[in-house]
Amino acid sequence: MTSVAPFLILFVGGALAAVTSGRLRQAVLLSTPVIGAINLYNLPLGTSGAIELFDYTLVLVRVDKLSLVFGYVFHLAALLAAIYALHVRDRVQHVGGTLYAGSSIGALFAGDLITLFIFWELTAITSVFLILARRTERAQATAIRYLAIQVLSGLFLVAGVLVWASHTGSIAFDYIGLDAPGGWLILIAFGMKSAFPLLHNWLTDAYPEATPTGTIFLSAFTTKLAVYTLARGYAGTEILVYIGATMTMFPIFYAVIENDLRRVLSYSLINQVGFMVTGVGIGTEMAINGAAAHAFVHIVYKALLFMSMGAVLDRVGTVDGSRLGGLYKCMPFTTVFCIIGAASISAFPLFSGFVAKSMVLTAALQEGYPIVWLFLLFASAGVFHHSGIKIPYFAFFAHDSGIRVKEARPNMLVAMFLASFICIFVGVYPDPLYSILPYPVEYQPYTAAHVLVQCQLLFFSALAFVFLQLTKLYPPELPGINIDSEWIYRWLLPRAARSLLDQAHILGVRLERGLRHGLDLWIQRVFHLHGPHSVLARTWQTGSTVMMVAALFAVVLLFSYL
Repeated sequence: MTSVAPFLILFVGGALAAVTSGRLRQAVLLSTPVIGAINLYNLPLGTSGAIELFDYTLVLVRVDKLSLVFGYVFHLAALLAAIYALHVRDRVQHVGGTLYAGSSIGALFAGDLITLFIFWELTAITSVFLILARRTERAQATAIRYLAIQVLSGLFLVAGVLVWASHTGSIAFDYIGLDAPGGWLILIAFGMKSAFPLLHNWLTDAYPEATPTGTIFLSAFTTKLAVYTLARGYAGTEILVYIGATMTMFPIFYAVIENDLRRVLSYSLINQVGFMVTGVGIGTEMAINGAAAHAFVHIVYKALLFMSMGAVLDRVGTVDGSRLGGLYKCMPFTTVFCIIGAASISAFPLFSGFVAKSMVLTAALQEGYPIVWLFLLFASAGVFHHSGIKIPYFAFFAHDSGIRVKEARPNMLVAMFLASFICIFVGVYPDPLYSILPYPVEYQPYTAAHVLVQCQLLFFSALAFVFLQLTKLYPPELPGINIDSEWIYRWLLPRAARSLLDQAHILGVRLERGLRHGLDLWIQRVFHLHGPHSVLARTWQTGSTVMMVAALFAVVLLFSYL
């Protein structure tokens, strides 16, 4: 069977969605990822689509086991998001989402850094429409900030590629490392999209402001594409171990005190990507398999959690924890699906997170990172708190808010059901997932020790939550603004810049006044000496003038003689 470049099918689907409507457009949206997945399944390993450009060769498609596992889950995510968005009548979201998926897949299979850069920028341009489609003033401002960060990431990437190519004479996208010229610039570009610490605010800023369906697309592609690029270019780079461990830790504290439940999930997403980055940094076959497996299952269960909160937002109009509660009475199916997503992200046995996340933890211990392993263990307990308990508890249980709405739309329920089924299926029977990982898997998740340790961790985490709730020590859900590092560039730097400009203006005014005053004094002095009424301007008698000239002549002679 003849196959084409994977991104082409998504791009054609996006173009067709732009010119169709109604059920025909729905058919296009559903069939596009299915056809794309069939095409991907038939793609042979290796490279294809080579194009000569000046002295370089662009490779549009490079297929290996690392790109394939991400390619499969990207198509799966595109299908789930398409089903979830079927009720939407907004052409912008349909076209933007499909083209965004196609751009991400294009970057995924890029065999060279120039092709990667082109699709890297396309992901930024196409995804911003999923935020703009919210059509609020707040979303527009967020979209501008989001696009600026994404484009800046592209600038770092192209700068690094130029340095890299000028020194090596190659643009092939293989292992890069930090010793290579341009390696740090490219790592910063990948790190911005991976939401490295201090570079992460675009994610928690943008994802909660996108449309309910737009967030499903956003949560699936950008950060996981960045994880793939790190695995491709920086596997075994030790600094990533510590960056990843930091990513797993700091979002926990923000997620616990955050009131917007979609923002809680955004912080949780950074926490989960941290596990993947740590795995990439460790770099062994077990760790890379763990990072890829975790990316696969995370895309599905994170999409499921965002879907459940999107359904709440669609029906209630808010996802603020302080305004919700008791929704299980009117949205029972959504509640169940949310709990399945929460169990998966918390790594309960028989759920997908259990069979994937532990591979990274095991690799950390095997490679001599016991402190990092403890960090990851603490982070696992933290994610159970903010995503496993907090999300379903405050949205569907807690105090009864009195809100009574309809159950989620049928297409939303179908998408959530499919995602839930995958979460449980992978958790019970992980062999199909293990078979598509980059390296052969010799890992058994269901050992007595692993199950016992994980159950103890979850039990004591739940116990701590109950204790904090009963003693009123758990941070209450209150409307407010959490100060993250974005405070530096969104509040501090603009005000510091304005203060500097104000001081510069005041200094300029004072300097101008001083100059004017000095100039006036100088003019007055000159006028005094040379004006019409000055001494020199008087009419002198002839004899006096001769005497002055003679005196000056005598002075000149005297100096000449000396």
